[in-house]
This record gives sequence, C-alpha cells and structure tokens, in this order.
Amino acid sequence: MPIKLAIFEDNARLRQSLELLLEEGSGFQITGSFPSCDHALEDIQKSFPDLVIMDIDMPGVNGIEGVKTIKSSFPEIKVVMYTVFDDDQRIFDCICAGANGYLLKNTSPIKLIQSLHELKEGGTPMSPFVAQKVFEFFRKKESPNTEDYKLTNREKEILVLLVKGNSYKMIADKSHISIDTVKKHLANIYNKLHVHCGTEAVAKALQQKIVIIE
Repeated sequence: MPIKLAIFEDNARLRQSLELLLEEGSGFQITGSFPSCDHALEDIQKSFPDLVIMDIDMPGVNGIEGVKTIKSSFPEIKVVMYTVFDDDQRIFDCICAGANGYLLKNTSPIKLIQSLHELKEGGTPMSPFVAQKVFEFFRKKESPNTEDYKLTNREKEILVLLVKGNSYKMIADKSHISIDTVKKHLANIYNKLHVHCGTEAVAKALQQKIVIIE
C-alpha cells in the first residue's frame, strides 16, 4: 500500500518536481499538493496524508504555523520541513512546533525518498548540517539530568547514534544489528524517556545530558 503524502510548497515548479519524483514508483501516493498553509486544516482533512512535506517561507500562513495547525488536530501525521533555511531559530521553531524532521532543499532525490520512508517508520530525518546545529545548540545548555531513565548500555549507545544524526540503517550498520532491532531499541528508548518521536528524544537527551557526546 503506497504511503499517502501531501506537499505544501509555494514554488510551483519545485512542487511539480516533487510530485513527479515521488509518484514514479517510489512507494508514495500524492493525495494533496498546496501552494500555502492558509487552509492547512481543510487541506489535510481532504487529503488525509500519512506524511507531509512542508516548506517554511510561504505567503500568508508560514510553514511553522502550518505544522502547529496540523499537529494540533492530527498529531499522528508526520511532518518533515523541506527548506533552504538552516539558521538556528527556524530549526528550533520547527522542532518546537512539532516537526518530525528537517531536510534542506539541497538533499539529493534518493536521500529525500529514503528520509520519507524512514519518517513513516518513526525515524527523525535531518540533513547532517541541521543535526550538527541541533547537537551544538543543546550541548551548550546547562541542564544536568537528575532522573534515572534506566536505559541499558545498548540503549544509550543507540541514543548517542540517534543524537549524532544517524539514520536507522546507519545505526544498524554501526551497531552490527538489524534495522528491526534498531526500531525495537528506539521504541524502548522513547517509552523510557516519555517521548513520542526521535526529535523529542534527541532534544531531551541533550537538554538533560542523558548521554555523553564526545
């Protein structure tokens, strides 16, 4: 069954390119394609996607507000930001708004498709540069962890790799385990940290210094 996907992008040429890319046997079905977030809730209700690709800088209601609107009514829908902006403020505004991933528009088509599949499976795709920014931002925070989340040593190893921006496949390769095993470890980690996705796990791990990153 194809993954239902909606696109919010004001650049008509790019929007059409994404539609062509993601409809050509990549496992997706485009159920909606919109030039703005002015009617995001109505658009989502009509298209009811599993995943959303969201631009930030759009006329009228911007993508950050669009994420908030979508997540407030449909928290189960996964949203990945797809943008040219890589500044700290926009990155963290998107994460705080509920975005599940953050990809720059220079991401290769193959990587974009891989990231969307990973997103559907519960991953937190981020362009490497963005992941580094997230890491540097939270590393500066002085917020020592006072709670024992009872993570096993293996779970801490997996969490460190997630914090460093590794994909499921990269974590599996570096840990010499299967992708299914990675998913099981992450499900346990999310449960113990009382979070719902990888973005929240990364933020909490770094804010509370749950793991030590060298």
